[in-house]
Amino acid sequence: MTLMPSDDGSPYVELHRSAWAALAESMPLPLSAEEVERLRGLGEELDLDEVSDVYLPISRLLSLYVLHVGALHNATEKFLGARQPERTPFVIGIAGSVAVGKSTTARLLRELLAHWPEHPNVALVTTDGFLYPNAELERRGLLDRKGFPESYDRRALLKFVIDIKSGRDEVTAPVYSHLKYDVLPDERLTIKRPDIVLIEGLNVLQQARRTAGGRIGLAVRDFFDFSVYVDAGTLDIRRWYVERFLRLRETAFRDPASYFQRYGHLSEDEAVAEAKRIWDTINGPNLDGNISPTRGRATLVLRKDADHSVRYVRLRKL
Repeated sequence: MTLMPSDDGSPYVELHRSAWAALAESMPLPLSAEEVERLRGLGEELDLDEVSDVYLPISRLLSLYVLHVGALHNATEKFLGARQPERTPFVIGIAGSVAVGKSTTARLLRELLAHWPEHPNVALVTTDGFLYPNAELERRGLLDRKGFPESYDRRALLKFVIDIKSGRDEVTAPVYSHLKYDVLPDERLTIKRPDIVLIEGLNVLQQARRTAGGRIGLAVRDFFDFSVYVDAGTLDIRRWYVERFLRLRETAFRDPASYFQRYGHLSEDEAVAEAKRIWDTINGPNLDGNISPTRGRATLVLRKDADHSVRYVRLRKL
């Protein structure tokens, strides 16, 4: 196995795909081709080789982290000479741009991690549910900035993560509908005593805000035990976004219940122009100004090529 040079002052060890894949050569893949197809995001190229080469080693690495955090808990308990509360869930943050494939990464890791017998109860929560409802965004003049940090109820999201890490028996999270493009007011996701919680969202690695008094508060990422950033070239992500928009125009946008039904009647040229406009005025600026700057805070970075395949993996040095 060959590592990229690590004497350049980088806090990461970089492994090309072949070196990373070699780490899982003896591990059986617990997912079938049909399961992988079900987990694959719209427009993404994902097959069993990609899962085996890239995501299976990540799941094993994460399992090792969970195992050793458990050993640290036991050692601390022994050191204190008294019984501690039970271990709290291991929390993993997954960040990246719109259309980069972070949701697929989160779903894959949930399925793979749940197959390891040490931690069968794995929950996945997306931060979309913590967006302010559309009516509130409109009241604040933020409807066109949906997905920017200020469009989230950060206090509610932070409380949710604190409740998870405090070891509560049951925690609930709001639910978001991409069809309705809004938070569903009467639905909640209930999580009961998970071993691992994956929290996926655009801005989960954001720094804490400074208060009016100059004090820096807590950030969601302060409670992560591990974090993953899904990365790619901006032009590739923009192209993937346009391609996904065109596919949605033929599918979900034609649903009468869809918030975006008006896009289902666009011609292909009109749809391409609209997708580029949305990217250039909303998603692109959010990526450049808010999401990309958080990449260096991740424990692990997945760098994708133009075909959505992962080219190399960067792992933060310990």
